[in-house]
Amino acid sequence: MNWTLALPELVLACCGMAILMVGVLQKGRETFELCSMLTIGAFVLAGMLLIAGPAGSGYHGQFVSDRFSAFINLLVLAGSALTVIASLDYNEHENLRRFEFPVLILFATVGMLVMASSSNLMTLYVGLELQSLSIYVLAAFARDQLRSSEAGLKYFVLGSLASGLLLYGISLVYGFSGSMQFDQLARVLADPAKVSPGLIVGIVFIVVGLAFKVSAVPFHMWTPDVYEGAPTPVTLMLGTAPKVAAMALLVRAMATPFGHLLAQWQQLIVLVSIASVLLGAFAAMG
Repeated sequence: MNWTLALPELVLACCGMAILMVGVLQKGRETFELCSMLTIGAFVLAGMLLIAGPAGSGYHGQFVSDRFSAFINLLVLAGSALTVIASLDYNEHENLRRFEFPVLILFATVGMLVMASSSNLMTLYVGLELQSLSIYVLAAFARDQLRSSEAGLKYFVLGSLASGLLLYGISLVYGFSGSMQFDQLARVLADPAKVSPGLIVGIVFIVVGLAFKVSAVPFHMWTPDVYEGAPTPVTLMLGTAPKVAAMALLVRAMATPFGHLLAQWQQLIVLVSIASVLLGAFAAMG
């Protein structure tokens, strides 16, 4: 087990806990700025570790580090750092100068990094939930504003529904294939003629759960309210880093284990993509 493959994620998580303790122990108006600067420094450190880190598969095949995951993770770190920088002035004007804000962004980023490097369905789910739970709180961070509380509650309820669908799909795939490892699933599904209908249903549920995370039509119903009600830096983050991580997760989760079943799930992706493009193009006319 090569634990150094996940060194950027481990270091970032440890930095998050350290910054959280600094925020609790440090008293004064400058705590928010200090924690924000430390968070940006943690992102820079994680980016350097990503660039210099080794490639390969570790943790008994549950975690993979390659050029694809490194590229996606660098984009995620850049988007998260941009969110923290944008929040400095905004939180000052909106009286949201609380040290928990950059810490929540940091832990959401850890979840995104795990998502992009997952090679197991459960690793995928854990990273997705770590990201989602942090963003639920960030969406409702302006707790004195009704729209922000509404945005956080809607995102939490609909996100929980999508997580349930995703977890149900994972359980169906495991039940009908006997594995959650991406490489083992690819070998089991090498002959599409032997694939059971229950496995196809599980793949559909997985696609639905991931489509919610990228705001694809018709699973976009939460997006307008959350984007409008959440604080502006959170909306900036929702539109950048999580989308990159979710698209990388969609590519890795569908192309690697279910690549042999392309004919079964390709039509669903095509329909969702076309519907998203059409709605995005014509809905704005209203």
